[in-house]
Amino acid sequence: MAEHDLDMFIDSAPLRDDCVLPYRVVRAGASGRVVRLGAALDQVLSGHDYPEPVSQLLGQAVAVTALLGASLKIEGKFILQTNTDGPVDMLVADYRSQGELRGYAHFDADKVAALGKDGDIDMSQLLGHGHLAMTIDQGPDTDRYQGIVALDGDDLNAAADTYFRQSEQLPTFIRVAVARHYDGAASAWTWRAGGLIVQQLSEEGGRATMESPVRDVAAEEAEDWNRVNLLAKTVEDHELLDPMLTSERLLYRLFHEERVRVYEPQLLAAYCRCSEKRVENIMQRFSDEDLSDMVEDGKIVVTCEFCGARYSFAPDHFDKGSNQEA
Repeated sequence: MAEHDLDMFIDSAPLRDDCVLPYRVVRAGASGRVVRLGAALDQVLSGHDYPEPVSQLLGQAVAVTALLGASLKIEGKFILQTNTDGPVDMLVADYRSQGELRGYAHFDADKVAALGKDGDIDMSQLLGHGHLAMTIDQGPDTDRYQGIVALDGDDLNAAADTYFRQSEQLPTFIRVAVARHYDGAASAWTWRAGGLIVQQLSEEGGRATMESPVRDVAAEEAEDWNRVNLLAKTVEDHELLDPMLTSERLLYRLFHEERVRVYEPQLLAAYCRCSEKRVENIMQRFSDEDLSDMVEDGKIVVTCEFCGARYSFAPDHFDKGSNQEA
């Protein structure tokens, strides 16, 4: 992967959305990624008629998924899922190694409304208590890797931080922000997200060190991490979301004294695998009685949870004699 010194082209870096920019903080021995989501996130969220706080929470899940999924060095899928007792009892977001994103939320509309006005709702109130699972799926013939962490009234930023401390035991800072943005060119409000992750590198993981007869490596690493962590914590939501601030310029603001190197960006796009044929194959698995119970107003309508596409079938469409595998 091509590597570039940030100082060399900071002023010529293009404005771009829907990508993840990997980077390395040389002096502090850390690495990370910046994500910027525009049209891709808006496509994911606009496919649902969710209340604004639920869309914002799902946007956070998609942004976290993009930050973490982009680290995959193999063909596969990264999946983030929550199961809780909160008003939003399930979030699902996944990233495929081609840079494709999707997500959906399951929630109780009455419980969400009971929390108050949209702008006054704390995201942690939506999640409640339960667990957060992060899964790497490399395909049907391989074992899945999964890490699980408890959710105890946390928001997703805090939950992801807890995951890394408990499951990965790797010093990590992560923050994502989501908001609606007025696009003057389109005369419309659209969804945007931004996020930053930085992680400490061990010497074995690529940390550059100077040979010395006597070195307290642990103390050096702790000092370096404390410094870069404090710098990362100065990032503000409006910087993560600003469409006129490049990812490169943001990194320069945060870490310019630490010498930053950046890599080629990973492009992102919204996707969904649903199709009429896939839905037909799934529906073939149901019994005649189950299919009969699905009939409303003289037809069977199936809505994709991820993209909101609707597929309509006549009640006699399904030939039970040709049961197929999806």
